[in-house]
Amino acid sequence: MSFNRRNFLRLSAVSGTALALGPAFWRNAYAAPAQPGNSPYGAISGSADANGVRLPAGFSSRIIARSGSKVASTGYTWHGAPDGGACFPVSGGGWIYTSNSEKALGTGGASAIKFDAGGTIVGAYRILSNTTSNCAGGPTPWGTWLSCEEYSGGRVWECDPTKSSQGVLRAALGTFSHEAVAVDSDDYRLYLTEDSTSGRFYRFTPSSYPSLASGTLEAARVSGDPLTGATVTWVPVSASKPASQQSNASQTTVFNGGEGCWYDRGTVYFTTKGDNRVWAYTPETSRLEIIYDDNIYPNSPLKGVDNVTVSSSGDIFVAEDGGDLQICIITPNRIVAPLLQLVGHNSSEITGPAFSPDGKRLYFSSQRGTSGSSSGGITFEVTGPFRT
Repeated sequence: MSFNRRNFLRLSAVSGTALALGPAFWRNAYAAPAQPGNSPYGAISGSADANGVRLPAGFSSRIIARSGSKVASTGYTWHGAPDGGACFPVSGGGWIYTSNSEKALGTGGASAIKFDAGGTIVGAYRILSNTTSNCAGGPTPWGTWLSCEEYSGGRVWECDPTKSSQGVLRAALGTFSHEAVAVDSDDYRLYLTEDSTSGRFYRFTPSSYPSLASGTLEAARVSGDPLTGATVTWVPVSASKPASQQSNASQTTVFNGGEGCWYDRGTVYFTTKGDNRVWAYTPETSRLEIIYDDNIYPNSPLKGVDNVTVSSSGDIFVAEDGGDLQICIITPNRIVAPLLQLVGHNSSEITGPAFSPDGKRLYFSSQRGTSGSSSGGITFEVTGPFRT
């Protein structure tokens, strides 16, 4: 697939400008993890809307796709078990939302929905087929989608979201139970999570950025207390099932059930479901800290941390797998509160939160919908006065 240099330079310039602002959000708040408080959007409604979504005042929802059904008037049938996702700008003011399919045994992959500048669906198509348990992933600054397979032999596929195609295997990013990946466009590295009770947090340095054909894979080794600020050093590991190698296991740090991962303005945010934590790693200083831990505040609303994204205002949005089936917000002043909640989706999980390029629309899926089946997935769009 081609590398759009103009788009890459534009996104890098934006990221570089934001880098000067982003860490400042946290600089005065290192003392303690996020605590429950009032959402900047107000409380969510007491009852759900017609689509089964509880929202704050001023917000509305629509369903854009259902597993097994045609997407709008496109003729394309939406995949089952929708999972991780991201949005990409296109010329003319439109955008594309990509979504993984976490179906097993070669029936997974990823699809895309294309919108025009007004938000009307104008296309839908497959961008990856015949892969296994495609869970989360991550966008790249050069406009591709990295789709991650979550099983012991899982790998990463680089996909072109702009057209029906087949992704390219990126074997150098490792073979393990992948969850998500984030690209640090300032330091030219990638960070990856592993969904395993004995998982690791990884860093990949491409040999020739932005090509992902080859490079060095490393796992984190943590020194100090991440509740007050720890330091990370990096240990080179083999790309083949690195966490299970005895030499790696003795030198690197376990992260229990790695989930979502997102890079924003100098910080890599990621979640671990085994201990229900949200982490922040700053590559410039090698500092690692816990910015949310539900054990610290008994009434914390965020349970079952999973996929994560960050808005242009620096707010962190974390989707729940379990809990109350909410998407919660963590603000830059470290307040955690519910943004929305699904009603009647008790056997499902919320996946794939991603903002449209203008920051006015939030996309996500209920992986198993109200039926509790992978064939019952529902993909939503929420519109409202999001902070920018």
